[in-house]
Amino acid sequence: MHHHHSGEGHSHTHGAIDPALFSSERGIWAVKWSLVGLAITAALQTVVVFFSGSVALLADTIHNFGDATTALPLWLAFVLARKPPSKRFTYGYGRIEDFAGAVIVLVILFSAIVAGYQSVERLLHPRPVQHLWAVVLASLIGFAGNELVAAFRIRVGKQINSAALVADGYHARVDALTSLGVLAGAVGVWLGYPVADPVVGLLITLAILGIVWESAKAVLTRMLDGVDPEVIDEIKHAVNHAPGVVEVTDVRARWLGHRLHAEVNLAVSPDLSVEEGHHIAVEAKHQLLHHLPYLWNVTVHVDPEHLSGEVHHTIGQHAHGEAGLHLHP
Repeated sequence: MHHHHSGEGHSHTHGAIDPALFSSERGIWAVKWSLVGLAITAALQTVVVFFSGSVALLADTIHNFGDATTALPLWLAFVLARKPPSKRFTYGYGRIEDFAGAVIVLVILFSAIVAGYQSVERLLHPRPVQHLWAVVLASLIGFAGNELVAAFRIRVGKQINSAALVADGYHARVDALTSLGVLAGAVGVWLGYPVADPVVGLLITLAILGIVWESAKAVLTRMLDGVDPEVIDEIKHAVNHAPGVVEVTDVRARWLGHRLHAEVNLAVSPDLSVEEGHHIAVEAKHQLLHHLPYLWNVTVHVDPEHLSGEVHHTIGQHAHGEAGLHLHP
């Protein structure tokens, strides 16, 4: 994705560093340190769970371990996304990041099931919670660790346009809030309401299920080639900066991992030569890559203004020898 233009008094080049390599390196870096942070948080909480017997803290710890585990499919996805395209995978391996997002959603769902089961079991068979001060401390550690990881993942995920990494970040943010729920449960037990501990465990389970729902919607949208309608509007606006463009008739876009690919149909004057139309297409692509840093590649199709758009590219009903009547959409 290298391009160059020059004019009076200025000249520059975009793409001196491969954006795929940069974004994947950033993704791997974010995933690696998130894994370290959450592993430390969960390990500290596990010690307190062992001595206190708090099921609310157990639910929070299970979720933290699950959150740390989600770093593994993301790590693998970012590593594979750096592989160059092949004859079989001509668009590269970015789609595996979306698959990793689906795996993450399933891991989060599994953690919700385990936490919910443990909470219900404790409601049916109550046991005392000990060392409440340690439970309070562990809940604060869980909150701090998850919030730091959440802010880190969301920031980097938005920088590289990774839906999976952003979804994982918001998951960690809710995990931070659920850690404060453990604090509320400990306070309830201290006030003489032992049922508060498993009740908080169930509330944490519901919060986890909420994250499963939101994350699943985001990941599934990407897997079905869905994009934010604002992205289409931004593409149309950027193309209109190119001189010679009469109209933007069709725009199609889809994400492959954190890379956006687009196809654009432009209308130009029918009096232009093929070479002149080609120059307009090149400048339109330049404007797109210049104004939309998240755009990885774009295919520009130039049409005469009275025949612009995919509607004019359909092939009507016709026949080849004895093949019979048929059409191509």
